[in-house]
Amino acid sequence: MNVVFFDDNRTEFLPLTYTKPVALLRIGILTLQDKWVKYFEKNNVELSISYLTEEYLSKKYPFKDDKESIYINPRYCPNQFLVDFILDNLNSNEAIFDNNILIASKCSRDEFEQANFYIKDYNQSFIQLKIEKITDLFSKNEEAIRADFTLLTAGRKSQTLSSTNTIIGDDIFIEEGAKVEAAILNSTTGPIYIGKDAEVMEGSVVRGPLALCEHATLKLATKIYGATTVGPHSKVGGEVTNSVIQGYSNKGHDGFLGNSIIGEWCNLGADTNNSNLKNNYAEVKLWSYETERFKNTGLQFCGLVMGDHSKCGINTMFNTGTVVGVSANIFGSGFPRNFLPSFSWGGASGTTTYSLNKVFEVAEKVMERRGVELTDIDKDLLTTVFELTAKYRK
Repeated sequence: MNVVFFDDNRTEFLPLTYTKPVALLRIGILTLQDKWVKYFEKNNVELSISYLTEEYLSKKYPFKDDKESIYINPRYCPNQFLVDFILDNLNSNEAIFDNNILIASKCSRDEFEQANFYIKDYNQSFIQLKIEKITDLFSKNEEAIRADFTLLTAGRKSQTLSSTNTIIGDDIFIEEGAKVEAAILNSTTGPIYIGKDAEVMEGSVVRGPLALCEHATLKLATKIYGATTVGPHSKVGGEVTNSVIQGYSNKGHDGFLGNSIIGEWCNLGADTNNSNLKNNYAEVKLWSYETERFKNTGLQFCGLVMGDHSKCGINTMFNTGTVVGVSANIFGSGFPRNFLPSFSWGGASGTTTYSLNKVFEVAEKVMERRGVELTDIDKDLLTTVFELTAKYRK
């Protein structure tokens, strides 16, 4: 079966979606795409995956043509009821909607682009978790971790934890190859998932929910509390609450990260801190790429959003509700602006443009350390993002 994940409301998820389709955003333990794939696999469905996204992204994330496909809006997290309905009840040229938002359709690409399908009735209770805006990635992360934990651990047995650990609660699952020593794990507030070949170093204190994905690390004496996801191959130290690190990124030292979203291939320097609460306890505003101005989030707690390949130096301070674009390099004393465009170089005293040659040079070194190649397709993608975001650097 050919499944096409189509981008919907993509602008709301910038800068994260400058470099990937919406389907590849991570919330909970899994990416949105992986959640759907796991449910389809439970139904013994063999899949061919493709994407309907921006043209410049399609070179890396291509569309595979077929006479008929299942088109999925990945912002709607799957569950057994929704997946069963799509597989068993959705016929050719039929679709299901949430008000005027398309959730899924079974059709050809021409029919999809022309919205030429019959609207099928279904039980609205099938919609249990949907991601509507970028801040949902951390504000709904607890719900997503709980759902993914149930999905991934059902009928399976956890690896045994070492007696050097202090265990509080029963909702802890340890995958094969994971190492956990001399840590305090409290799952009474939410499940704790330790992925394959992940490591929790000595002295770490974890209050769930936590998703520590495969090959990720909590460094010595890390403190985690409040619905946090540490994506694959990421390293985290210091204090973290209610944050999502997408993958391949490091916050390896002391410092606070709260109510935040960090993209891939990012690095936060030692003692980097972000504010997640205004001094006057007012609602936090966040830069909106859709309106190109700051917009109310409806949240009292909102920290940092950082796009892929961005870095910051030691002792960096990010104010409440700061957005950093793709491939920015932030350093220096003082609070930088609350919106730092992609390919910015500098900090509170001002920024210049981070040249593409330097971006590629650093990215190649960073990715090589994890055994990943920066391809020509990646370079073309970043070059397009550089051009798309030039207006913000003026």
